[in-house]
Amino acid sequence: MHAQRDDLYAELHSRPFQVIPSTARVSYVAVMMDVEQKKQDFDHFLTLFQRFGAVPPAQDSVCLEVAHGDVRIRRESHLEFISYTIINEGAPFQQDPFANNGLSCLPQDWVKNMVGTVVSAFHVAIEDAKERPEPDLVHVKSYFESMRLIGSRPHNGDAQVWTTFKVHSDGCGRVLVYNRNMSDSQLGRMVQRLIEIESYRLFALLSLPLARHYNQRLAQMDQRLADLTATLAEASEVDEQQVLTQIIDMAAWVEAARAKTTFRFSATSAYHDLVLKRLAELKEDEVSGHLTITEFMTRRLTPAVRTCKATSEHLENLSRRLDRVSDMMRTRVEMSIQSQNQHLLASMDRRSKIQLAMQHTVEGLSVAAISYYSIGLIKYLIEAAYQHGAPIDKSLAVGISVPIVIGGVWWATRRIHKRFLKLAKEYGSVED
Repeated sequence: MHAQRDDLYAELHSRPFQVIPSTARVSYVAVMMDVEQKKQDFDHFLTLFQRFGAVPPAQDSVCLEVAHGDVRIRRESHLEFISYTIINEGAPFQQDPFANNGLSCLPQDWVKNMVGTVVSAFHVAIEDAKERPEPDLVHVKSYFESMRLIGSRPHNGDAQVWTTFKVHSDGCGRVLVYNRNMSDSQLGRMVQRLIEIESYRLFALLSLPLARHYNQRLAQMDQRLADLTATLAEASEVDEQQVLTQIIDMAAWVEAARAKTTFRFSATSAYHDLVLKRLAELKEDEVSGHLTITEFMTRRLTPAVRTCKATSEHLENLSRRLDRVSDMMRTRVEMSIQSQNQHLLASMDRRSKIQLAMQHTVEGLSVAAISYYSIGLIKYLIEAAYQHGAPIDKSLAVGISVPIVIGGVWWATRRIHKRFLKLAKEYGSVED
């Protein structure tokens, strides 16, 4: 058996759907946390087990749940946030469905001591429309503090959903569900989809302020790069050092912006895909005179996501353009260096020819000087031999030695010169 076989099977069942009865109050909170805060939150969550007299889990996991009477608290761990779903199945009936909620069932000191940053918080009130009739629209609107309503009939009209996608006076959003013909399992799955739609659309919008912030600077960068490219195309001579400094500054800013936004923009795209998938699973029917959830989302959320996507693509495009300008500038610098090298080599060649001519001149003078001193030495030898009685004509002997010495010195000098040339050629072939 594979070592991870059991984990692979358990993964598909790590977040089971809730089973929710027709009359229930649900509260949902999504809190952004880093790794260290998640550890603190897990320890904080374990205190609920102690308060409720339940056995705490040994370690953290994707989904944990604790129950106390009619209240169930589910904690789910996500990539960048922790979500809490509190379901109260025993809430007493009241005229205002949001008078009681899931959060009110938790110890208030425990709620205040939660770590992290709240991104999404809302209440879902579930009413039974099988036995009790639904209230008229005026009463429904009063539950939402007279805000503009968004209506939907999911699952081909088996339920009626009302919401506003706004924050109310209690700091939370509100969703009202009237169950007409759904089982508890179907209702649990539908509520889960509504929760994910509301939560994921907020996380998808987290990158919109970033996109708006960088869009202003990107327009300036575009114009600056266009002016720089035009200067390179039109001017025959430019200050290469200054141009390279500008390119490096722009490239550094673009890479810093990409580092700050890449994860957020990628997360926006992923959350948006999840929202669209959950909307398709709702199978909505239109409520006359009201926008459906799908219509509202595609009208407001999709343009925001497209703005983030366009900003991300703009950054990538600007980075590629900077790379091309940098390559062009690098080629220009290399061509300039090659031209300088050619001039330098030509100058060195001229100098080497001059040095060679000077060397030949020096060699001629050296032959004359060596011959002069050599003849002087030979003259001493001839005089010494003559004084010791050798039958030699001193003048004739000296005259005969002059051409011999000069020829010998010249021949020896040429042999030495050829030997050095041969050695130079041999070393040159070895290096090649």
